[in-house]
Amino acid sequence: MTLHKEGYKTAVIAIVAFVLINVLSYNLVGGTVSHVLLFVTGISAFMAINFFRSPKRHFVVQDGAIIAPADGKVVVIEEVFEPEVLKEKALQVSIFMSPLNVHINWYPVGGAILFSTHQHGNHKRAYLPKSSTENERSSVLLETAKGVKVLARQVAGAMARRVVCYAEEGETVKQSSEMGFIKFGSRVDLYLPIGTQIDVKLGDKTTGGQSIIGWLK
Repeated sequence: MTLHKEGYKTAVIAIVAFVLINVLSYNLVGGTVSHVLLFVTGISAFMAINFFRSPKRHFVVQDGAIIAPADGKVVVIEEVFEPEVLKEKALQVSIFMSPLNVHINWYPVGGAILFSTHQHGNHKRAYLPKSSTENERSSVLLETAKGVKVLARQVAGAMARRVVCYAEEGETVKQSSEMGFIKFGSRVDLYLPIGTQIDVKLGDKTTGGQSIIGWLK
């Protein structure tokens, strides 16, 4: 297990704050209060650093497969009208990430990036339907080698305050390579062609870069 590059700054701040708080506490207060504070700040620092963990994985690359873009739980599988990028009906599959999940995001398919944009917005709870169109978000439109378009959208949640997306229009990316990172609670929406075969169901747990969501026709 290693620390993701997006967590370097947070890790330094957490460690410095932990040291300063406990040195001051020991010298100015001491006793039981210092012991309790040491425990509380230690757990807090660990959780902050652990959030940015980057696990070693055997990533799946499979032609025609749609690989989970994130760790989490499937909370949406439905046909919707996507109004911002595709502007047509699509099959939406959404994965909700709790603060305990790994928050790296991966490309669900390989191909060319036709469109990439970041939009500022609200920070409503990520599991709410309106979060897909009202919260801060980044949208990436991919086109596979066979001409199939897949839209992936990173959505910030109530705790998330920054969406990081590495996609650049015009580049070609590999399936299961890193797409970005969302800090502190969020979701990833996939918009797939109508008729796509879906192999997951509501409530299923996914592992980013490994779980197969379904298959493109």
